[in-house]
Amino acid sequence: MTDLAADHCVPAHPDHLCMPADARKRARHRLSIARGHLESIVKMLDKEDVYCIDVLRQIKAVQGALSGAGDVVLRGHLESHVSTAAERGDTLEIVEELMEALRYR
Repeated sequence: MTDLAADHCVPAHPDHLCMPADARKRARHRLSIARGHLESIVKMLDKEDVYCIDVLRQIKAVQGALSGAGDVVLRGHLESHVSTAAERGDTLEIVEELMEALRYR
């Protein structure tokens, strides 16, 4: 995605708002961290002398990075979409959308 595309949001669904650019950037960073941890786990498991606790520790790190990415996305949604719902006049719709988002947390 080019910088120009990042600045100009064209939603995939016309009735949805786009994720804020800062939230996308921060979530992507956290997911990259999770990917790195996950790749290290796979490499660890290729070794016969891998210690179970070390694997569990790395799995927990991946879970933490994924949870952090989810927190970033949810916060971005709350700050940019939920907090402005009354201004747009779509309060009921945003409440339903928020309830759906919370199902994934």
